[in-house]
Amino acid sequence: MTAVAPGSRMGVVWRFAAATTLIVLAYAMTAPVLAVSLQQAGASTTAVGLFAMIPFGMIGLLIPFVPTVLARWGVVRTYRAGCLLNLVGAAIYALTDHWLPWSIASVFGGIGAAALWNATEALLAREAPPEQRGRVMGLYQASLGASLAIGPFVPGVLGWGARPVLWASFVLIGLCCAVAAAIPSHSTSEPSHAQASTWEAIRTVPLLVLIAFSGGVFEAGLSSVSAANASSTGLSLSGAASVAGAIGVGSFLCQIPAGLAADRFALRNVFAAAALLLLASSVAFAFAGRAPWLLWAVGVVWGGVGGALYTLTMVEVAHAFAGRATAGGAAAMITGYTVGATVGPVASGAALQWGGILGMAAVLGALAIATLMAARSVPD
Repeated sequence: MTAVAPGSRMGVVWRFAAATTLIVLAYAMTAPVLAVSLQQAGASTTAVGLFAMIPFGMIGLLIPFVPTVLARWGVVRTYRAGCLLNLVGAAIYALTDHWLPWSIASVFGGIGAAALWNATEALLAREAPPEQRGRVMGLYQASLGASLAIGPFVPGVLGWGARPVLWASFVLIGLCCAVAAAIPSHSTSEPSHAQASTWEAIRTVPLLVLIAFSGGVFEAGLSSVSAANASSTGLSLSGAASVAGAIGVGSFLCQIPAGLAADRFALRNVFAAAALLLLASSVAFAFAGRAPWLLWAVGVVWGGVGGALYTLTMVEVAHAFAGRATAGGAAAMITGYTVGATVGPVASGAALQWGGILGMAAVLGALAIATLMAARSVPD
């Protein structure tokens, strides 16, 4: 295979990153709208959580096998297939109005997202200059955080109902497909030696996977349930969606500082500080019934610190695994994150339904403590 210049490879990676950002923006627009629509149709917070877990459940199930698919199909072909699956899911959302086809659409979206996610982040971890890995990963994750922050505010800012938002999501994913189609099929190069498996990487750094799991719960696993809970207090669609938007705002604001901190300080200390912030925000959430403004405040912390945890695990993977394990190591972190994003809506929705705000705060506080303990496993 013809060698690809490092600068050219990074240029291709950033094109993948731009397309992935469009996908995330589409998801951030539709997820709270779908959750609120289900809540307004009479679904419980547990049911909303079960629906929200579908795409992340599919990612969690499939991501361990994506490195093998990448080795066989190549990055570009795998990425294009993921884009098309997301486009099919978006079309189903826009054309139907029932939980069953919406669930099928979520399955398509989850399968496609598994391919997109692993392809982009494995390339980024491999190609980023070692001395700037934190900065590069932080910049990329900040772009995703910006999408998560902007998406939930679209209904309120533009005055759109559910249907226009769903069609706008379809258009964005169509643009993503166009970007992917324009990337030459042989524009990326893979290491010549065999890739380590996802399971091997998980066995190597299990507590790092636990930290990624915690990031998935706090950043991606609480948006839908938070929006549905806010809606149950009487907030409008745009108001309830803005609670999920606060999580996105936090994610956007914290990614670059987290990446810079990873380049400058011991990762163990950065992880520990993040876990303490999550514990403090979980305690604060217990008082949200008396002070509703805390819903937005803790949302910012959940999104910011949860997203930072994932960024930091990817930086540690890039340091800990040499070239052959990059895809497997990235897949291991994605697996942990997506399992957290899958379990988060169900666990938090059930805790909120049966234990109220105090029950949900207790569950999240326990996870923050587990994250703090896991941080001790990270090398100095």
